[in-house]
Amino acid sequence: MEPHDFEPKAKDIANLSVSNVFIYNGFDMEPWVDNAISSANNPNLISVEASKGVVPILNTNAQEITNNEQYDPHIWLSLKDAEIEVINIKNALIQADPVNKDYYEKNCSDYIAELENLFNEYSVKFQSVTNKNIVTGHAAFAYLCRDFGLTQNSVEDVFASGEPSGKQLAELVNYCRENNVKTIFTEKMISQDISNTLANEVGAKVTTIYTIESNEDNKTYLERMTENLSEIYASLNQ
Repeated sequence: MEPHDFEPKAKDIANLSVSNVFIYNGFDMEPWVDNAISSANNPNLISVEASKGVVPILNTNAQEITNNEQYDPHIWLSLKDAEIEVINIKNALIQADPVNKDYYEKNCSDYIAELENLFNEYSVKFQSVTNKNIVTGHAAFAYLCRDFGLTQNSVEDVFASGEPSGKQLAELVNYCRENNVKTIFTEKMISQDISNTLANEVGAKVTTIYTIESNEDNKTYLERMTENLSEIYASLNQ
């Protein structure tokens, strides 16, 4: 299932009713969250909005923005914003299990160090490239682009809804040609047909990267982010 279309089932609400901690993303990723928490009727449930403290990016890519689609929710694709999420989750775990505070603090610190190392490595690399324009399957990478001063254009919008019109596709073709885009990035959970058409039109290749919206290839977050950054960096050096 496409994550933007997810709705909790009765079993999910039942799980919430006996859970200690509920972590959700925020930024309009889960428009059902308030109703789910209310339905769970669990006074001991600690709910944590992982995006709390992140500066949001407005969803200007949608053809028709609703009250539930004001913001781009894909903050986990930013290493810097992932650090904020990790801290928010750590704080909730300590609240639920204060006896093990030192354990959570150490794990948090160690993981943030790994995120920082990866960020610093690619911050230097992306500073060295002159072409900073990428094209993606859907507009999930704005926070990653903000980290590294890149610019994203996309086949589908932030919520992976709809296909581009003929005019929009023609604009994408021109964008790719004007910005020397040689790679069209796509992902497993959306159709690659338009991306393939675009790539054929402009003489580009299609490369799959991770949106980290599902359990892709059984790889860790850091493994997938490392591959993403490596592929994007390579595409900008063609």
